[in-house]
Amino acid sequence: MDNKIAMNPNPVIQYLNKPAEELTKEDLIRFIEDYDIQMINFRYVGWDGRLKTLNFIIGSREHLDHLLTAGERVDGSSLFPFVEAASSDLYVIPRYRTAFLDPFSEIPTLNILCAFFDSKGNPMESAPEHVLKKAHQAFKDKTGYSFDAMGELEYYIISEDDGLFKAEDQKAYHESSPFSKWASFRTKAMKLIAESGGTIKYGHSEVGNFTRNGMVYEQNEIEFLPANVEDAADQLVIAKWIIRTLAASNNVTVTFSPKITVGKAGSGLHIHSRVMQEDKNLMIKEGILSNIAKKVIAGYMEMAPSLTAFGNMNPTSYFRLVPHQEAPTNICWGDRNRSVLVRVPLGWTRPMNMIHKANPLEDATKTDFSNKQTIEIRNADGSADVYLLLAGITVAARHGFEMENALQTAKNTYVDIDIFKEEKKAEQKKLGHLPTSCVASAKMLEKQKAVYTKYNVFPEGLLNYLIDFLKAFRDENLREEIENDEEKVMKLVTQYFHCG
Repeated sequence: MDNKIAMNPNPVIQYLNKPAEELTKEDLIRFIEDYDIQMINFRYVGWDGRLKTLNFIIGSREHLDHLLTAGERVDGSSLFPFVEAASSDLYVIPRYRTAFLDPFSEIPTLNILCAFFDSKGNPMESAPEHVLKKAHQAFKDKTGYSFDAMGELEYYIISEDDGLFKAEDQKAYHESSPFSKWASFRTKAMKLIAESGGTIKYGHSEVGNFTRNGMVYEQNEIEFLPANVEDAADQLVIAKWIIRTLAASNNVTVTFSPKITVGKAGSGLHIHSRVMQEDKNLMIKEGILSNIAKKVIAGYMEMAPSLTAFGNMNPTSYFRLVPHQEAPTNICWGDRNRSVLVRVPLGWTRPMNMIHKANPLEDATKTDFSNKQTIEIRNADGSADVYLLLAGITVAARHGFEMENALQTAKNTYVDIDIFKEEKKAEQKKLGHLPTSCVASAKMLEKQKAVYTKYNVFPEGLLNYLIDFLKAFRDENLREEIENDEEKVMKLVTQYFHCG
C-alpha cells in the first residue's frame, strides 16, 4: 500500500488504495458493492453556501451505474436566485474524487459532491464551484504554477451553563478540559471531517469564551492543511456541514457568525495560501520570503477592497472588522502581526534541529521545513461563499503576477509590528482601508470587476447579481448607528446567526 494512503482516514481511499484524484466510476461501484452501501447522496452547494442533498436508494447495479454516469436533474432557480425559472433545469454530476461515507446516516450511505451542468451539457458558468475551477486554471495558465489554500474554521458552540470550571472571559485560547467544555465535540468533529476527506492540521479552543443569560458560549477552531485550492473549498463546506449536524445530534447549537455579541471575539475564516511548482513550495527562497510570495501579497493588497464582497457577505461582518481588534481594517501586511490584513506567520524558513535540542537522543541533522510556509489573509468570516471567496483570492494572487509594480506595492504596504501604536498614526493614515459595509464592498467590486471577469473566470452577470445583493442591505451607516446598542446588535446577530 502507498505510504500516503496507508494512514488515510477516509475508508473509501483506504479500501480502494488509490488517491482521491484517481478514483473512477468502477472504483466507486466496487466499494459500494463490497461495503454493502444502500444509498447514494448527491451533495451540492446553493447560493446560501450550505450543502444540499438528493437521496437515492440503490435499486440495482444498472441503476447505480446510471446514477454515477448521468447524474440527475435539479431546479436551478430554487438553488440560485440569478437563474431564471423559465430555463432553470440543471444537471448535477458527481465528482468521484469527493466520495465519502455519510457519518450520520443510519442507512449505509455514500456521499458525493456534484458539479452543475447546463441543458447543453456544459459546466454552469456561474456555479461557484466552477468559478473556482476556472480561477485556478487561469492561475496555472498565466503563471505556470498551482495554487494551494487552507482555512481556519472558527465557530462558537453554545450550551447551558453548568456552573463548573469556567474559563476566564475572553481568555480561552488553547484551553483544555474541564475548562474547555466541548473539546470532545471538537475532536469528534475532526475525526469525522478527516474520514470525509478533510486534511486537518489541528484543532483547539479559541479566545472567545463567555456566559450570557445562563448559556456558555465557547469558541473553537479547526485548521486545515494546505491542499489544492479546489479541494480546500470542498473540505471547508463539508466541515461546516459536519460540525452543524454533530451539534444537532448533541442538542446544542453552533454558529460561524462573524459577530456574536457586543465586546466579544467574533469568528473569522482566515485563509492561508501558497504557490506550488509540482511539490515545491515557492513562498521561500534562500531563507526569506520570495518575490513570488510578495507578488501574491501585492495582488491581495490591490484587490482587498473588493475581496470583502466574497468573504464578508452580511452586515454583521463589518461589526467584526473594527479597529483595535485582531480583525483587520487597514490594507497592509506584516510578519506575525495579527492586526494586518495579510500576515506572514512564523515559519520554518531555514533548516533547523530544534527536535534534537528538545530530545538529545534524536539525530542532530538539520531539516528543511520551508515547504510549510504560507501567507494568511484575515478578512473573511463564516458568512463567505467559500467557493467564490477562494476564487476571488486565486484571482487576486494571479493579478499580483500581472501587476507591473507588484514588488513596489508589496514594499509600500508592509508594516512592522509596532505600526499600530499611537505614535505611528501618521504612518497608519497612509494605508488603505477595508470597506465598512456590504454597500461599500459592492461599490468596490463594481470598481474592480474587470480583474475578476478577465479570462472569463467570473461571469459578469454573477458579479452584477452579487453587487445588487450586497447593496440591498442598505447598511452604509449601520455600524456607527447601532454598534453600542447591545439589543439592536443582538437582533442583527440573530438574523444572520446561521449564515454561510
